[in-house]
Amino acid sequence: QVQLVESGGGLVQPGGSLRLSCLASESIFDLRAMGWYRQAPGKQRELVATITSGGSTNYADSVKGRFTISRDNAQKTVYLQMSSLKPEDTAVYYCNVVQPLGSNWYPIFTSWGQGTQVTVSS
Repeated sequence: QVQLVESGGGLVQPGGSLRLSCLASESIFDLRAMGWYRQAPGKQRELVATITSGGSTNYADSVKGRFTISRDNAQKTVYLQMSSLKPEDTAVYYCNVVQPLGSNWYPIFTSWGQGTQVTVSS
């Protein structure tokens, strides 16, 4: 199973920005679609953004226009640039390999990494 290590979280004021990184151990990373998820306290994990191997992206309505997902296949890394952050963006953020089923995306690996905490607060 590929290992995914998230980093880049922290405490930021509302309106601020952060860039999250997810480093994959898999040598065929460039063939995989990747997704960023988040889980806030007491809530279910939700999909935030996806990027295909070809670079096509998709976003949850709650982050559209504020977050940008990108990837660097040479570095086996997927990024999530977050801007105009709001308190409701506070969550632990995770990445996973994803696959499409119909119009939805689903995580491939049931074992998640440690995630990275993002806290938006003044």
